[in-house]
This record gives sequence, structure tokens and C-alpha cells, in this order.
Amino acid sequence: MTFVEDRAVISGVGQSAIGRKLGRTGWDLGVEAALNAIADAGLSPDDIDGVASYPGPVGAEGGFVGATTHDIRNALGLKSSWYTSGVETAGQIGTLLDACAMVASGRATHVLAFRSVWESTAQAAMGRAKAITGHMTRASGHTAWRVPFGAASAANWIGMYAQRYMHEHGLTREQMGNVSLNARRNAALNPNAIFTAPITIEDYLAARMISWPFGLLDCDVPADGATAIIISRREATAGLRRPPLTIESAGSAMYERHSWDQRHDLTTMAAHDVAHAMWAGTSLTAVDVDFATLYDGFSYLTLQWIDAFGFAEHGKAGVFMEDLDRFSKDGDFPINTHGGQLSGGRLHGYGFVHEACVQLWGDAGDRQITKDVEVAAVGVGGGPEAGCMLLRREG
Repeated sequence: MTFVEDRAVISGVGQSAIGRKLGRTGWDLGVEAALNAIADAGLSPDDIDGVASYPGPVGAEGGFVGATTHDIRNALGLKSSWYTSGVETAGQIGTLLDACAMVASGRATHVLAFRSVWESTAQAAMGRAKAITGHMTRASGHTAWRVPFGAASAANWIGMYAQRYMHEHGLTREQMGNVSLNARRNAALNPNAIFTAPITIEDYLAARMISWPFGLLDCDVPADGATAIIISRREATAGLRRPPLTIESAGSAMYERHSWDQRHDLTTMAAHDVAHAMWAGTSLTAVDVDFATLYDGFSYLTLQWIDAFGFAEHGKAGVFMEDLDRFSKDGDFPINTHGGQLSGGRLHGYGFVHEACVQLWGDAGDRQITKDVEVAAVGVGGGPEAGCMLLRREG
């Protein structure tokens, strides 16, 4: 039996304009993405009876929250039988997985799930430092143990995870750099990508250091943009413009403490928990996956997902990435064909779901994977929070 008993499927996707310093609000971008996704599914706003977003009105600075659930509901005049948002969830796609459950249970028929950001414009207006710390006058929670020592960014925290993997398993910066090189090469075929100029391993190693072992090219690109996904009840997709995509399995587990530094094995992250749960829900295995879209807020996170999904033996993710030709659209195992967040732009998770869908539907244009693809693995998140999906094209 597939995820949510095969009752919830993906029927459409959409994105807004994507770029740097677009000068548009996250609300504006969110509406554009939502309307594009609704049209892509062959629906109208009147058909949408559920809305889900991440992270909700959390009061974050720097354009991290582009639009809330109610912003988009109000803008489109939606009549909702169900709606939600939240940050304590399975990564950025946690509320999308909630939407699947609500559709499967009969609470909603067509749910609009979305993520909107305008970080590039906001950070240009207020400065990068204020965007990270916001109105913080006293560090609290886990930041109380980090900010006083200068570790205010996830680059610092995830960098420590990367160092541990390097120490225990021999990961090199050159191997990690191949994640960035792959993203940039693939982004060259994506008309919406932010960075498309070729880079070499020498460029990667010479880039300004941010927080060891991460240089500038290990870090994703703050962007303005929004992505929307339509989750529909299977029987309600008859006659729509696209064949629905099956959610074969999904992972939203958390087996250890919600912590940035207290896992039993610091060469793993929450990605390993959710991947384990996902594989437990399907008869498919890693060898059945045709391509993958894997979170790359930092290059090391893609290696974590490779390790977590079992595409490589634990500890061998760096070795796995050495043959770059494998991961292009013409390779035997394409990864992040849109350029990911390292080159395509930080759409904060939802962009990976979007790319998996357009590839499965054969709508990726110049970056369309050459071989026929039926199964995609999607991994979203890093550190203590993550969510994943196994998507399958029928027929």
C-alpha cells in the first residue's frame, strides 16, 4: 500500500518569478506561484478547499516568511474546509505531508501547499547581519550556547557536522565541492536559475571561507521566489490536465532529540530518520530510484541525503560524488537537475518537490533528463528537521 493508502496525489505545481532583489513582496510572489499551480492542475481557485504553508507567522526577519496561509487564502478568496501552517514539522515539506493526510481522510479535495520567500530583497534592505539576528537582544534556547561564541548561523552548526563526517569517514573538501560543481553545471540549463556561469574545483577551493569547512560556494543563494504544489484526492483528478503523480512513500520520523548537536552519531542527521521511515513504507529500494532532488542549503547536506537514502554506503557519500558525469541530465543518476539552492536559488525546500514533478511529467525543457524516469526521491531539510518523499509516475 502506498502513502496515505494511495488516496492523495500531486496534480499540479507552480512557481513565481525567481531572482535576486526582485523588489517584490513574498505575498505577491506567493499569489503568483499559487495561481500558476492551480492553473497547472487545470483547476480554479474555487476548487481549492485546503491550504498549507511553512513556516507560518513565526515573526522571522529577513524575508524568511514570504506569505502565510491566511495571506494567500485572503488574496485568492479561498473557502477552506481545512488549513494549517507550522514550523514544528518534518522539515519544510512537513505541512505538505499533512495536506496529504487531510486529503486522504476526506477533509479536503484539493489543497494548495506553498512556500514563499523574499530573502534577497529583504536582506538587501536591512543587511545580512540583522536578517540573521533580527531583534535579538539576548540569546535564548540553543542559541544561548552558540551566539556568544560567534556561531549565529547554520553555516557554523552544520559545518561542525561536516567536520565530524570528514574526521570519521575521510570526506574531503574536493569531494564536497563536487556537489557545488554539479549544481552549477545543471543550473546552466535552467532559465530560472540565479547563478549559471561555470565553476571549476579551483574556483571552489579559492572561494572565500565562511565557516570551516564551508566556503562561499558551499552555501545556498538567498533569493526571492515562491513554489506551490496542489495535493488532490485521486478520484477528483479525472479529467484534469495532468496524470497525477503517486506519493509512493514519505518520511516524517524523528527518532532522537530535536537538537543540533546531541545525536548519538554526529555523522547522521534527521535525514536518516525520515529516510528509514520512508523505505519502511514501500517495497521499492534505493536501486529503483531514477533520479533525486536533494536539499543543499549547504553542499554537505546533499551528501547527508545520499548517505541517508542509501544511495551510497554510510560514510562513502563523498566517494559516491566523485564521478560528476553520473549526476547530469544525461547521467545514470541525475541529482538536482535544476541547480538546487546552491545555484538555482534558495526556495527553501519546495523547489526540490517542484523539480521532481516537472521531470516526472517530462516538462523540464532543456534540462529534461534524457532517460525515461518513473521514480524520484526528494529529500528536504537539514540538521534536526527533515522530510522526504518517494514520487512515482504511473504508466
